[in-house]
Amino acid sequence: MRRLTLRQFRIFEAVARHLSFTRAAEELHLSQPAVSMQVRGIEKILGLPLTEQLGKKVFLTEAGREVLYASRSITARLDDLQANLAQLRGMDSGLLDIAVTTTVSAVATNILASFRGKHPKVSIHLDVSNRESVLGQLAGNHIDLAIMGQVPEGLDLEATRFMDNPLVVIAPPDHALARKKKVAIIHLASEPFLVREAGSGTRGAMERFFADKGLELRTSMEMSSNEAIKQAVQARLGLGILSLQTLEQELALKRLAVLKVEGFPIMRHWYIVHRTDKRLSPLAQAFKEFVLGQAQPATWSPTY
Repeated sequence: MRRLTLRQFRIFEAVARHLSFTRAAEELHLSQPAVSMQVRGIEKILGLPLTEQLGKKVFLTEAGREVLYASRSITARLDDLQANLAQLRGMDSGLLDIAVTTTVSAVATNILASFRGKHPKVSIHLDVSNRESVLGQLAGNHIDLAIMGQVPEGLDLEATRFMDNPLVVIAPPDHALARKKKVAIIHLASEPFLVREAGSGTRGAMERFFADKGLELRTSMEMSSNEAIKQAVQARLGLGILSLQTLEQELALKRLAVLKVEGFPIMRHWYIVHRTDKRLSPLAQAFKEFVLGQAQPATWSPTY
């Protein structure tokens, strides 16, 4: 019986990921007929169809899903092997593949800069994405480690807390509530809030906080980044709730003010995360230990 090749597995993964022979071909820099031929070759070896086309859409068959599961496991193990062997040749010459959520990008960038200072020959690939995308990269074993906030239960992930992450209410400096020494939570009920997209950890924390107080969060606009929220708050489109650690520049320049609201800050945390079955390379393990060595509580001062 002929054996499947690693090249066939990688081509089929691309087809399964895009559910399109054409887009898979574009990603792999191959012709569409070449991709189709490789998939047909797998089907011939296995004696089962892996895809079916209904109209213009491509779907995986049950056999296709089984092959995809096996393919991901095989290619992930080979990728780990190549990375680990590279690390054994010298840790400072390896590649570190990291993903972080947008809310922690400033913190992560500072940590990576410090780590790179100690290991100047290390190559670092950093992807800054929303929470859903980072979780997807972890699930697909496309990254070594992630730095993020809320880590959902029920996934095979090992998450270690390393830093506090206080969420605070922000407003324009001349907002009426910014002049108050203490703001009752009820005063926020009538204020419009700018929020992150559904699924965001920050938005989830906001919604739970208001629900626990028996109040409804009045949202005026949904935005996909913290920077957009900060600019919109400065433009007086509403209030926002963001990590204090992302506001250093705006507070120093007095472009934003932190309201002294009862019950705030909402204390959350930053985590360094990887798959529980992930065999970390020496470089990735060194970076994880470096991050945990940066552990410190975040400071909160009402003078903001």
